[in-house]
Amino acid sequence: MRRKLKRLAAPKFWRVGRKTRKWVVSPSPGPHKKFECFPLLLIIRDILKLAENAKDAKKIISRGEILVDNKVRKDYAFPVGLFDVLSIPKLKKFYRVIPSLSGLKIFEISEEESKLKICRIEGKRVIKEGKIQLNLHDGRNLLIEKNGFSVGDSLLLEIPSQKIISHIKLEKDCVGIITKGKNSGKIGKVLEIIPGKALAKPKIVCAVGDEKTEVLKEHFFPLGKEKVLISVGG
Repeated sequence: MRRKLKRLAAPKFWRVGRKTRKWVVSPSPGPHKKFECFPLLLIIRDILKLAENAKDAKKIISRGEILVDNKVRKDYAFPVGLFDVLSIPKLKKFYRVIPSLSGLKIFEISEEESKLKICRIEGKRVIKEGKIQLNLHDGRNLLIEKNGFSVGDSLLLEIPSQKIISHIKLEKDCVGIITKGKNSGKIGKVLEIIPGKALAKPKIVCAVGDEKTEVLKEHFFPLGKEKVLISVGG
């Protein structure tokens, strides 16, 4: 499988030189879209500067020194995306991928927070024996006994056990982070939820600081009922 991508085509938030070399590692197929994640090698070499070159970065990864969502990942092209947690126990360093105006960025967090991950519900369906399957933004699926969960809500999970710590409903007065657009990376408070009509997608009217703004529902990520439950910078 080809694991190369032309540097000129790489997302700007990868922060790789575009004229030094022609190719850069391409993310493996996985839970995140190709241009909405970092390949693991790139984080180790280019962002965290833990290796001088690809060969050294691959050695670090192959030794099992890097965890994503508290699971060892040895695929150097493993896709690391929105709200994934990156842990390097050997260095006692922990990070979370968060949205920013330029795309995605790596944000350092505490060891305690590295045990938690926030996920948004992208879909749900009833399966055998009346159980409900929740499809989350990072590709994972959860089976639950009770309903009450809606698409657009978020779950605070303990990782890697996937135990639900908190259910954050997308509703008026909840707070969350905008993931795309001119306000990407900013925290907003929901003022109104506008249902979709025909070809128009559902939208959220939220307060960002002293301003009121409108974003697509799919670009708003609930983080708490009154305050955010995890650190997201800013």
